[in-house]
Amino acid sequence: AKANTALDQIGAQDLGKVTFISTVVALDDLIYQAGLAANRASLIKETNTNPAMRSAGENAVKAFQEWAVGIDYREDVYKAIKAFADTHPKLSGEDAKLLKETLRDYRRAGLDLAPDQRKEVEQLRKELSKLGTDFDTNIVKANAPVIFTKADLDGMPESFFASPGIKTGDDAYTVMANVTWQFNTLQENAKSEATRKKLYVIRETLAKDTNVPVLNQMLALRNKIALRLGYKSWDDFQTEVKMARTGANAKKYISDLVTGIQPKFDSEVAELQKLKPADTNDPKARIEVWDWRYYSNQRNKQKYDVDKEALRAYFPFQKVLDGMFNIYQNIFGLKFEKVAVPYKWIDDLQLYLVTDSATGEPLGMFYLDMFPREGKFNHFAQFDIISGKLLPDGKYQRPTVALICNFPPANADKPSLLPHSDVETLFHEFGHALHSIVTRARYGRFAGTHVPGDFVEAPSQMLQNWVWDKKVLDTFAADYRDPSKKIPAEIIKKMNDAKLANAGVFYRRQFAFASLDLALHDQHAEDASYDCVAISNPILEKVFLPIDPSTTFVSYFGHLNGYDAGYYGYAWADAIAADMATVFEKAKDGYFDKQAGLRLRREIYEPGDSRDVNISIEKFLGRKQSVQPFLKKIGINDKNASPTSSPATR
Repeated sequence: AKANTALDQIGAQDLGKVTFISTVVALDDLIYQAGLAANRASLIKETNTNPAMRSAGENAVKAFQEWAVGIDYREDVYKAIKAFADTHPKLSGEDAKLLKETLRDYRRAGLDLAPDQRKEVEQLRKELSKLGTDFDTNIVKANAPVIFTKADLDGMPESFFASPGIKTGDDAYTVMANVTWQFNTLQENAKSEATRKKLYVIRETLAKDTNVPVLNQMLALRNKIALRLGYKSWDDFQTEVKMARTGANAKKYISDLVTGIQPKFDSEVAELQKLKPADTNDPKARIEVWDWRYYSNQRNKQKYDVDKEALRAYFPFQKVLDGMFNIYQNIFGLKFEKVAVPYKWIDDLQLYLVTDSATGEPLGMFYLDMFPREGKFNHFAQFDIISGKLLPDGKYQRPTVALICNFPPANADKPSLLPHSDVETLFHEFGHALHSIVTRARYGRFAGTHVPGDFVEAPSQMLQNWVWDKKVLDTFAADYRDPSKKIPAEIIKKMNDAKLANAGVFYRRQFAFASLDLALHDQHAEDASYDCVAISNPILEKVFLPIDPSTTFVSYFGHLNGYDAGYYGYAWADAIAADMATVFEKAKDGYFDKQAGLRLRREIYEPGDSRDVNISIEKFLGRKQSVQPFLKKIGINDKNASPTSSPATR
């Protein structure tokens, strides 16, 4: 209601007297305020322990999203903004960018179309928004308990059996196919191929009945919207506002990487292939998609002496968290202070205040909700609660965010012990929180992580490098049973060797997801129906490994709502991240370098999207971008790849 009143005020102005503040800034102000209400509803939907509250949150999110689509079609507001733009104002910097992108939003919403066509686009977008919320909710609701015997689970670590909720009978162990850490632990350790395949098939068909039809409808709506707006495909529509600019650029980038990594991928699969016949006494045994994690883990143990399970002893959750805090406080010039939580949605919720360590200026706050429970968002993400913005009264609204994660919980005799991959995830997700909290952007739409979708992951991906460095790990990684024991240098070297040895398989899988996402959103005849499984499954097989034909990976692939025609952005941003990491690698104090850390804060985090991110990246690097560090990181020889299509050339 407040926002509608503000919209009415913009629309009721005398078109001869409109100003920048009374139009474009007023619109940013009201969208920002409405967004704060939506953020709270979203957080309730994803975290509340009461199913009725989660359902109410979901309904509120749907209502908000439908309303938010409608803003674009307030003709009176558009006329006021257009009247201001028609005065050809002399704006610069962030102001000029705000006007330009606001006008671009109107064009992309169809305000240039005839009224009846415009109305159709609005209805299609509202329908799409509701379906997107349904798609997400179906994923969260997809519970899949699978009961195994102890014999079925031969090879599983003892810590797994001791985890809460696993042992559910005399010889009955319940594994949740929808809980990522349980699924991954089984895929990596269970000796029985039948066990691995059974859980894989169940996980890869989660939400099949509900989400396959929903996704087909979403694809048809997206395609229709793109065509109505004059785009050839949803790929083109989505990439226009990103670094890639066109669907063709995104496709070429991924396709070049698929080709470039082919030799490495082939050699890695061949190496895993040798292990399976020896293991199964079947000379014809082939590596299937439910095998790669298991045999990669076996190969890591045999060839590199890297035992993922044994490594967990070095990563008790609280020690990792404190260690990460110390590093980030130090390099970014920040101070984190635990404060009392005014309202707790769970008992172990934590709240921290972030200040600038030099000046004491308050910068923001973050909540931590770190362990899985029923009905909770089931992945790892940072959620905005309050984002940054310069308020009309001249004060700066400092942000508050929540990290919603699903790390392995503690059990009766052990603290929460993280696999190294989860340590990497924590360093990554907290990078998003920092990006949000230290922002200085004046307008809500440019603050924090509100940057192009194919750049947003880069600052966080870069911070993953920290957890592969011996000096960094020595500051917090220690055996929880004997804190004087650090991870030996040769083990960290072997971890890095194993990572490079697995890069072909890891990245080809990522590229398969990016490829199927782009294919789902490619040019498509408007009157032709969609079969998302028929489009995506052959790509998974072609780019990655043979799959079970009954599976429907896309029905549980949450990124298809939010990262739609955007999953390529992980690989795109990864190239930028690898390049940005070289600034620390070459700095005097390496990953502890305060000058490099402050430069990252000032040139990347603080501006957000208030200037072209290409400028921010080059200011941080002190040079043009290069794709070479990324190619090196994933084991592609320069001659195997076509780096001409990398972000470096954009």
